[in-house]
Amino acid sequence: MSEPVERAVQDDLDKQNLFITDNLRRVFLMIYRIVGNVADAQDLTQETFIKALQREGQLKDTQKAGHWLSRIATNTAIDFLRRHGRVTFTTIESTPEPLTSSRSEGAEELLLQAERRAYVEDGLRLLTERERLALVLRDVEGLPAEEVARRLGCSKATVRSHIANARVKFRRYVQGRKS
Repeated sequence: MSEPVERAVQDDLDKQNLFITDNLRRVFLMIYRIVGNVADAQDLTQETFIKALQREGQLKDTQKAGHWLSRIATNTAIDFLRRHGRVTFTTIESTPEPLTSSRSEGAEELLLQAERRAYVEDGLRLLTERERLALVLRDVEGLPAEEVARRLGCSKATVRSHIANARVKFRRYVQGRKS
């Protein structure tokens, strides 16, 4: 290869690596919240980036790359759930170290974070798969109801119903734990 071609190839690889580095943690956490399993989330995160990089020519507005990647990640996770049915949960403490904390945090803070995560995970287990997906996409990822409905393949009214049911179940769980 000639030097200009090699430089262009290297520039493309550098852009891809930067894209992955900038988005890896967010995509992993989003997928983990949907599938609830670290190993599956890691595999699906890798699958998401493969799909995104294969289709990067479709991305016309680089300002919307995060939203575009989130859609690919969500659809990849939902497709996985549809193929495999209900998933089993593992504790979030088994996630890799770099994803859960920085080394500068104290042991007490890490313990409190782990307890909070376990508390939330227990509450999420009470929800149906569709309620959990709707709640995570709407309340955690901040997507509008229209987008959640599109991703779940249902109406906005159904999404609102799933979210309302999820919130009621979660509120009861919190109140029950406080008693």
